[in-house]
Amino acid sequence: MILTPHTILEVAQHRAVGMFTFDLLRYAMGAGIVALVVWGLRRTSWASRKIQKREATGADIRREVMASIRTVMVYTVFGVLTVWGMSQGYLSGMEPSYGLAIDVSILIALLLVHDAYFYWAHRTMHHPKLFKTFHRFHHRTITPTPWAAYSFAVPEAAVMAVFMPMWLALVPTPGWVTFTFLVVMILRNAMGHAGLELHARGWASHPVLKWISTTTHHDLHHAGSFNHNFGFYLTFWDKVMGTEHPDYVATYDRVTAATPKTASTELAPSPVL
Repeated sequence: MILTPHTILEVAQHRAVGMFTFDLLRYAMGAGIVALVVWGLRRTSWASRKIQKREATGADIRREVMASIRTVMVYTVFGVLTVWGMSQGYLSGMEPSYGLAIDVSILIALLLVHDAYFYWAHRTMHHPKLFKTFHRFHHRTITPTPWAAYSFAVPEAAVMAVFMPMWLALVPTPGWVTFTFLVVMILRNAMGHAGLELHARGWASHPVLKWISTTTHHDLHHAGSFNHNFGFYLTFWDKVMGTEHPDYVATYDRVTAATPKTASTELAPSPVL
């Protein structure tokens, strides 16, 4: 680790490989764990919780993995810029703990702000003038798999990557909080693309749990309902802004029904060209 002020090139020389390796492993482990759980559950009675009748193909998964590696490259570039910003005093570094209560409060705030950022950035990228450049590639995934978590075009990857340096420019954040956020983010991302509903029956209509997003919530978005369900961790913004799919709860209840024959949705996803 360099302890004196340095250039962006010096940061890249000393840190880029490690940053790339860390983010690639984070993606591989997060998506891999969820994929393994889905593989196992599909060999049990939970197989009836598969959301779409369509199966993702090997070509789909290869495209998602290769695009995710490209996204990790983009994240590495932003990681280098972030470390350089820290060295110059523009961004907070990996701060020490402020005590458990304050640290947990910062983590909760970070997740809530990221959820709002994701909703509005995601919704903005669906604007007709932006969709093709920023977000159409991600929607080549019709039937999501956990490997689609980072399957972005370069412009969308940049939009996602810029959040963390913006946060660090405003909020001094303990290192363990940043690390925990990154772990939660990839796991929830992979769960949202799991293709198999992983949440409990009744979740979507529960007075408290309904505010937390589910796999079905995001799957409906990929299945062709591009004007609904833009949220990430929470359903809050979709509910407040009126963008939640009107059939979300009914679809969730079908997917999680006890009787296998009623579990699959009747959605007929159409490809994004």
